[in-house]
Amino acid sequence: MTERLRVENLYKVFSKSPDPALRMLAAGAKKSEVLAKTGMVVGLNDVSLSVPSGAIYMVMGLSGSGKSTLARCINRLNEPSAGRILLDGRDIVAAGEAELRDIRRKRISMVFQHFALLPNRTVAENTEFGLKLQGVSPQARRRRAEEVLSIVGLARWGNHYPHELSGGMRQRVGLARALATDADVLIMDEAFSALDPLIRTEMQDELLRLQRTLKKTILFITHDFQEALKLGTRIAIMADGELVREGTPQSIVLEPGSDYVAAFTREVDRSRLFDARWAMTPVQPVPLAAGLCLAETADGGGLVLDDGGHVVGALDADTLRGLRDTAGLGTGGLGTLRKEFVTVRECDSLLDAARAHRAGRPMAVVDEDGRLTGTLAADRILAGIASAPPHPAGGLHA
Repeated sequence: MTERLRVENLYKVFSKSPDPALRMLAAGAKKSEVLAKTGMVVGLNDVSLSVPSGAIYMVMGLSGSGKSTLARCINRLNEPSAGRILLDGRDIVAAGEAELRDIRRKRISMVFQHFALLPNRTVAENTEFGLKLQGVSPQARRRRAEEVLSIVGLARWGNHYPHELSGGMRQRVGLARALATDADVLIMDEAFSALDPLIRTEMQDELLRLQRTLKKTILFITHDFQEALKLGTRIAIMADGELVREGTPQSIVLEPGSDYVAAFTREVDRSRLFDARWAMTPVQPVPLAAGLCLAETADGGGLVLDDGGHVVGALDADTLRGLRDTAGLGTGGLGTLRKEFVTVRECDSLLDAARAHRAGRPMAVVDEDGRLTGTLAADRILAGIASAPPHPAGGLHA
């Protein structure tokens, strides 16, 4: 996956003369020490991270952790005190006023917590506002506004005003306005936190639906770990202006690395977080006759695959043992194939796998093309849900 955005050794000290604080931070001082000695507030302390293209990258932490300061430094609403911010390899910190204005209009869009809609403009006018700043013709920007309003489910609301909309609908307008410019990066700063819980869940689902089609690079700021787990491709956790943990949702839950991070993970529903690919045992099929292959299962039986890697049947342990004893693994022994097996996708949650499990039936884990990639036994499903690391023979930990 290519890199869209990189932050390197970023500092933000809220002072016109931050050098004394920067020297203290470089020497290992913490935010509280800098404040006590200099009176300066540290927003960011040596933050580095990489955002892949097309990812939803979550930045989370408690109030005062620096997550919103980071977002505002990336589009330079806050000026960094030191460090670099690379957008497709170009350092935004070094950009002049004209280039920065162009970046904000075309390359980076922002969705705010409290919508930030213009109350005296219609939904369509709010949506096309960024395009108007770019100098796009009225006809072209209205066509684009209508397109994105349709995408977010507000096609019939273009002529209404923000006060006529619910909170969730106003947030959809904010999202549509960000999408209208077709910016490379969307920054969403606590975008759903002002919404009621039910509407918030709906907006999270809507964002995931849009992302499957649009594949935008999204930097999403949140204080809610469950939201980070649901939306995030990767998660960065901040505290006191520092990045204290970064990784996939699964890796962070398994290996928090500190009590601070572990506190976020205690109530996580692991049955929904971990998927079949994470807990499965990878297979190494061996050739049979007539272009078929055999993949053994944990109970001593096996799954028989066609030449495309698709499961065509199962053999129980006694049958497979008997065929081996009589050297009968050729086509003559395949009349004993059973159709009693269960199939789950790699992306299916462990909860889905547990629901699909049937006693006595092997579980095949398949990729998006239906090809077998692994098998999944009941004990591995339970171990994953209970957060115990899977057997070393399988599972994804990265």
